[in-house]
Amino acid sequence: MTNQVEKAFQYVEDNKNNVLSVFKEFLSIPSISSDPDHANDIISAAHWVKDYLDKLGVSNTALLETGQHPVVFGEYQCGDDSKPTILIYGHYDVQPPDPLDLWKSEPFIAEISKNRIFARGASDMKGQIMVFLSAIEAIVKTGSLSVNLKFMIEGEEEIGSPSIEAFLEKHKDLFKCDFVLNLDAGSLSKTQPSIVYGLRGLAYFEIHVFGPDHDLHSGLFGGVVRNPVQVLAELLSGMIDEQGIIQLPGFYDDVMPIGDDEKSEMAKLGLDEDYYKTQTGADALFGDSSFSPTERIGARPTLDINGILGGFTGVGPKTIIPSKSMAKISMRLVPNQTPRNVYTQLVRYLEKNAPNGIKWQLIRLSGDSETPYVTNPNAPETQCFAEALKTIWGVDPIHQREGGSIPIASNIQNILGASSILSGFGLPEDKIHSPNESMDLDMFWKGIHAVILYLIKVGEKCN
Repeated sequence: MTNQVEKAFQYVEDNKNNVLSVFKEFLSIPSISSDPDHANDIISAAHWVKDYLDKLGVSNTALLETGQHPVVFGEYQCGDDSKPTILIYGHYDVQPPDPLDLWKSEPFIAEISKNRIFARGASDMKGQIMVFLSAIEAIVKTGSLSVNLKFMIEGEEEIGSPSIEAFLEKHKDLFKCDFVLNLDAGSLSKTQPSIVYGLRGLAYFEIHVFGPDHDLHSGLFGGVVRNPVQVLAELLSGMIDEQGIIQLPGFYDDVMPIGDDEKSEMAKLGLDEDYYKTQTGADALFGDSSFSPTERIGARPTLDINGILGGFTGVGPKTIIPSKSMAKISMRLVPNQTPRNVYTQLVRYLEKNAPNGIKWQLIRLSGDSETPYVTNPNAPETQCFAEALKTIWGVDPIHQREGGSIPIASNIQNILGASSILSGFGLPEDKIHSPNESMDLDMFWKGIHAVILYLIKVGEKCN
């Protein structure tokens, strides 16, 4: 390792107690974005991040207004325009801590136990913010950065970032960058780091089915009119066949095939059927047997019924034919599918299969921006990050596609034209969004070292 890297590593070692003290201070702010009662705490957390950036010598720091909670901005110029500009993304908001009675400690008073720090936001994602802030501090206190940085730390991620698309459109010149470092994705295990290069998009709908203009007595009218609950059940059932193949017309036309290299990389994850049965508690798995479970989660689209409402569900009998029914369904999309196209496909399915005697309405609950995300895992900046992870962990990171969605990655790609390095140092056992959220401190310190190494080396690799 270079002398600069060694000095930065030593700085971290010499200042561990102070880093943890500052981390605890950050965690003490109940920055719950979904609760209006915590509006002042959101502002406090934003100022906390801004003040930290100011102490690091970051220029032009500001709280930029959005439709709801502010974005913290700042930039660091190394003095060499030929060096890459990296946009550092994060979010300072957190989920509510409920249910409080399941916490073993106070959710906003951080405690360290068994080499973990417990508090709401410890892993998602204040811990990840502390990783890159601590790494940058170690570098600038012992030398200087050889890359240019911009910061976009938002406060709406836990409520779906409703303002971020319009915000990016308004400020696209301000946030212009070469690529993005986003540590909100996590690691596979304590011994196996990972880099996410693909994410599924989301399309979400409500289907309403209407029959008679009021509930009817099933004895007087049964067998005469269609039952909206039964019709809805038949429509939903017909959307997927017994092999798990989605039956919407044209649904798979745009799906990006899985390449042989991707299949090999996914197989390295070692997540077999027993793993998924253990994780889910299901007795058996379901889905297109042409693909492995890992391939189905990372690179194949889905259609799921999220809830059904209709008729009488109270205690005891009530013999009616309901006048209406409703279901919520979601689809996870893969490249090159779009929410707009699958909406059209769903409309075509309903037009073809809905029987006479009922009316239906389809409502979109997600936007066109929640598109799938995929980038080149072999890009120089990503390979440089992979090298940093390998140096610190001693193993090559796994490159993977994830089944979930991180809309900000797609927003940045679509609006700024920049790809994201999606990684992080949270673990599956961190219990994010649940009581007793925590972060493993070994992962925390290793993460700081990895980011130090990356930021020092990336200027040379990506010049």
